[in-house]
Amino acid sequence: MRLNKYISHNTTYSRREADKLIQDGHVKVNRQIVKEPFYDVKEGDKVFVKGKLIKPKAGYTVIVYNKPKGELVTKKDDRGRKTIYDSLPGKFRHFIPVGRLDFASEGLLLLTDSPKVAQALMEGDIPRVYNVKIRGSVTPQMEQAMREGLELEDASAGGHEKSEIKNMRFAPFFAYRIDKNSPTYSKLKVALTEGKNREIRRFFAHYGKDVVDLKRVEYGWIKLNALPTGKTRYLTKDEYKKLHEYLKEVNDKNKDQNTPQK
Repeated sequence: MRLNKYISHNTTYSRREADKLIQDGHVKVNRQIVKEPFYDVKEGDKVFVKGKLIKPKAGYTVIVYNKPKGELVTKKDDRGRKTIYDSLPGKFRHFIPVGRLDFASEGLLLLTDSPKVAQALMEGDIPRVYNVKIRGSVTPQMEQAMREGLELEDASAGGHEKSEIKNMRFAPFFAYRIDKNSPTYSKLKVALTEGKNREIRRFFAHYGKDVVDLKRVEYGWIKLNALPTGKTRYLTKDEYKKLHEYLKEVNDKNKDQNTPQK
């Protein structure tokens, strides 16, 4: 694990604060000053910050946050806009978000104090379920693309104005349901197994449909349910059990892939 990640994961320091501590010479690895944030901390290494030994955490914690519209999923914004860390309790300031929800989107956001757990949840093909409201009707062409997938050379419509992403391939939706279809507004529930940059907004924008509301309500086996907007909760015992099983599957799969074939 990189040194800056190791410090932010096992202390209350943010990644940016860890970088500064390292650059200012306040961090030692095995009693030697290290000024490289990307230094690889190996098993058995002893890391000291301002003379204090950092003890690796045992286990991990995952929380659910019902993100409101108008918050960025980032530590700081150069334009001074509100971030999730302005609203989250201080004890979660070092937690890592699992994926992103854009500024205008809301709903279920997972955060964890374990980089490994965050990575496993983000990279896995876990269905993410969203309630979507669009301006206009759902056409047969849109339904076909939801079923079969879509590849666009220019998917900039619906993306962030500063985004450099143009070409985008949209995998078939894991599932979808049209709850209301009318010329004015339509409502859908869609499930995706990918989390590409503003994927849903780009998909519907290709058909000239503005996404009016976008709310994530499920992430795999974890549901938002009645959690109030702006509030957090810990995973339940059953959710932790399923997460543990999932992480074991990921670990076993990685071991199989790394085992040399005879």
